[in-house]
Amino acid sequence: MKLKQLEVFVAVADHKSFSRAAEALYLTQPTVSVYISGLEKELNAKLFVRNTKEICMTEQGTQLYQYAREILILQDQIMELFAADSRKAKPRLVVAASTVPSRYLLPDILARYKEKYPYGQLELRESDSARVIADVASHVVDVGFTGTVIENKSCRYLPFYEDELVVIMPNTERYRAILEQERDLDWIRQEPLLMREEGSGTRKEAEKQLRLSGLDVAKLHVVASVESTETIKRSVKNGIGITIISSLAVREEIAAGTVLAFPAGKNRSTRKLYLVYNNSYALSRQAEKLVKVVQELYPECGESDTAWKPG
Repeated sequence: MKLKQLEVFVAVADHKSFSRAAEALYLTQPTVSVYISGLEKELNAKLFVRNTKEICMTEQGTQLYQYAREILILQDQIMELFAADSRKAKPRLVVAASTVPSRYLLPDILARYKEKYPYGQLELRESDSARVIADVASHVVDVGFTGTVIENKSCRYLPFYEDELVVIMPNTERYRAILEQERDLDWIRQEPLLMREEGSGTRKEAEKQLRLSGLDVAKLHVVASVESTETIKRSVKNGIGITIISSLAVREEIAAGTVLAFPAGKNRSTRKLYLVYNNSYALSRQAEKLVKVVQELYPECGESDTAWKPG
């Protein structure tokens, strides 16, 4: 018998539903069913019965529930005891994130996480979205934060923030006139364009918005692909070109008037930022706690129909 089996059993009993227990534990429903059937086989006991509305515990399930709760509480107490001892190994949470969530959202998320759960170690790895998703899929990190969806059967995506993309340009008389006169993106055809590197979620979403505006990306005048958001912003301010970028990354520059912002589409151009994890493995307790922090900070986290990418 494994502790994870007991944790799943208690969740099913508390939620009276396999599907709601799966959501609470960030597992798939078939995985929950496997844990329960395995536990029933080990104990040679039927733990749940179904009626028309919900799942109920059998008499044997009720007996097990009391012990299982006590064991899980004891496990938490043991983890807290040893995590508090600096001489002992601390639980480690490895997070991968692409540039925008890493620099503009994760500082607040991780600060709240450390405030609520001060014990344990955090490791943050910043890269582009493609690498983040690859690391999640290969299970070398616990969770990832990314600015786009790349289909992978091992990954589930939980949208938690709506980010707006904008075209930014130097604050010059010429571009101020464009900002006043233009209503679509046709003017971009003649402009030197700076883009994020291949594999960047911002680049993928920017190219999608350009295509939606009827522009052939291959025919635009792309003068450079740049990995650094800060380098792109400085290049725009210095008049090297324009770019499409997350509004999160240029809030201060727009407010200060050092750059101008133009809508990246006919309507407000937005994209989702995602928390992503590997649905082939159970989340670690530290990862579960981080997901709960994200849900506290962003209450609409995961509510959209695109919350999960089917595995």
